[in-house]
Amino acid sequence: MPGAATIAEIFVHIRQPLVRSVAMDSNGSDTVITSKIAPVTRFKSDFMICVSIGRGRHKRMIAEYEWIAQQGIKLVELRLDYLTRTVDLHRLLGDKHCQVIATCRRREDGGRWKGSEEDRLMLLRSAIASGVDYVDLEGDIAHTVPRYGRTKRIVSYHNFETTPDNLAELHSELARRDADVVKIATMANCVEDTFRMMELVKSSDVPTIGLCMGDLGTPTRILQGSWGSPLTFASIDSERTMAPGQVGWKEMLKVYDAENINADTKLFGVIADPVGHSYSPLIHNAGFKHQQLNNRYLPFRVPHEDLDFFMENCQRMGIKGLSVTIPHKEEVMEYLTEIEASAHEIGAVNTIVFDGDKRRGFNTDYRAAMDCLMESVEHDASSDEPLRGKTALLLGAGGVCRAIAWGLRQRGADIIVTGRSPARAEALAASVGGNAIAWEHRHDPEADILINGTPLGMYPNLDQSPYDGNQLRAETTVFETIYNPGQTLLVKLARQKGCKIVTGVDMFIRQAAYQYKLFTGKEPPISVMRQALARAVNPAQTWDATEAVNADQDGDDEES
Repeated sequence: MPGAATIAEIFVHIRQPLVRSVAMDSNGSDTVITSKIAPVTRFKSDFMICVSIGRGRHKRMIAEYEWIAQQGIKLVELRLDYLTRTVDLHRLLGDKHCQVIATCRRREDGGRWKGSEEDRLMLLRSAIASGVDYVDLEGDIAHTVPRYGRTKRIVSYHNFETTPDNLAELHSELARRDADVVKIATMANCVEDTFRMMELVKSSDVPTIGLCMGDLGTPTRILQGSWGSPLTFASIDSERTMAPGQVGWKEMLKVYDAENINADTKLFGVIADPVGHSYSPLIHNAGFKHQQLNNRYLPFRVPHEDLDFFMENCQRMGIKGLSVTIPHKEEVMEYLTEIEASAHEIGAVNTIVFDGDKRRGFNTDYRAAMDCLMESVEHDASSDEPLRGKTALLLGAGGVCRAIAWGLRQRGADIIVTGRSPARAEALAASVGGNAIAWEHRHDPEADILINGTPLGMYPNLDQSPYDGNQLRAETTVFETIYNPGQTLLVKLARQKGCKIVTGVDMFIRQAAYQYKLFTGKEPPISVMRQALARAVNPAQTWDATEAVNADQDGDDEES
């Protein structure tokens, strides 16, 4: 690259220091080292999404680097440790497509470097000499790779096991190592870890990237911009992540519009365990974008043991409202100050709105379910109550079944409940004046309406069905509450029998629309939300990053 220093100049630079900086010697005590060039401009204030690229072959890394820059990405991280042969920096960096972070990660830090430590440090020095924009240096070796030229230094710490208790102390030590930016990435083992990371980033005087790995940490990756961080990391492909919980760049941009999240952004989200299957962020964010609202909707995985901490602290993160799903719909009620009458009778809440000190609970499931059934069940046109006298068999006794059963009772249906937990099924049946039957007898009743409220058939268990397709009758309306996948095995079996079908997608969109209005006070753009979900459930074939390299027949580890 024009103006790049040679390796010899780097060594001269090391021998002729001019500017002081603090580092840690081999004994762990502070010593003074120096570097020739004083710190230059820090990161610009514009928040950036950095796409990490790791390939075994130079030509594939270069192809993805060029392609992702064409998509408008301003910063990439080239993971030099992924390359299987001697790294050719001139080949990688000869044509600059966008800004670059050079990273060569050791195995103990989650990388793939197989060479010696001496060779790795030489490679990092060479990247600096080549004029790379940024270099990632682990805190314990940062003092051995002095500052040179205009390359900015990201001094980092990675822990794939836990989030240390002494984050502030650790951050201070990293900042002292001549850092333009401090990066800390740790494994989140509880929800509290993510809040501690948030407080660290927001309170830091030094530009800081603070990420929690794992699915508990997903919000920390999306919200870096609102906390004052200069950048966050994303993968080039959702199936090829560089770290646990990393989000794909398309999702980061198109679903969360993460580059434009700021301190004024109102946050909403869904709490569940698991939560990775949820399409709620997709459709709510599509609505926010359509109506030009500075709102974002995120997935929050909240294990049962973390619910108390999350509910008592979530407003610290700026959260204004929540969707609630399995397994929290009932337990979450104890944290609310107000609960609408219908939700109280149902005994389950799926929506929370925060208003100062008030935490208001609602149930939009039953409204959505009744809307769907009223339109689908065959009935006498002269009747003002299509569900009156119909026999409904509910498979399951959880929160969604409680909501649907309550709605059915209000409309005069006869209710039968069955589930794999007899006690829960009996309790639900008793609460709505229905009957409970044993799970093994679920095929006995000739029901007008069959409702699946179990997780059987939910992604990734696509080969499961709670009901034998051979026992279905064409006269039955089958109501599937699962929306991922859009067509479960039960739905497919019902179609084969000629049943009328209400899909989980139908109910999901309707309940989300009710939630949207509670969150924003605005009429929901239902068609926009439905289109966003349809694209996700039945994605069109689109050009993928992997096509950029015209993958050869031989393996990725073969160099060319």
